[in-house]
Amino acid sequence: MGRWKPDARGRLEQAAMALYSERGFEQTTAAQIAERAGLTERTFFRHYADKREVLFGGAGALEEFFVDALAGAPAGVAPIDAMAVALESVAALFLERHEFARQRQAVITANVELRERELIKLASLSAALAGTLRRRGVEEPAASLTAEAGIAVFKIGFERWVGEDGARELGDHVSEALAELRAVAAGGRPQAR
Repeated sequence: MGRWKPDARGRLEQAAMALYSERGFEQTTAAQIAERAGLTERTFFRHYADKREVLFGGAGALEEFFVDALAGAPAGVAPIDAMAVALESVAALFLERHEFARQRQAVITANVELRERELIKLASLSAALAGTLRRRGVEEPAASLTAEAGIAVFKIGFERWVGEDGARELGDHVSEALAELRAVAAGGRPQAR
């Protein structure tokens, strides 16, 4: 190993994404990721419990941010409007992260176990958001329906965003998906994209 260089976690993340894209998730080891990053395997395990955590390590922080944004929405607004505030806030977290998000999504899509893990992450997020809505005074089933709808809007917006070149922001895609949901819920037809 050479001289110490800063941002070990970021370097590990970049190395992992490159290797997952080149070799596939299953064929990539923690040792290979560390070597590509110019670090030791021990350093890898200081930052990540295993190679999946490179893809999912930020899930807790995302959930916390999403819940805080929803809790901080103006009092008295309709549940879906509070969710819209949270979605807008969360979308801003992804500025400058398009390429990483695109690569991450490709790795997850190519692996059944990772897709299952992503669904579990989204289910946990939905449950946390429903709990936040209940604390805001939203009754069931409206709290759970709004949380699930919010996750669906985020998921659709995210998939559209990573499927494009990144010229438009995630927030634009999320806003469009929310407008389409509102149109469908109102009995209308969503506008063609």
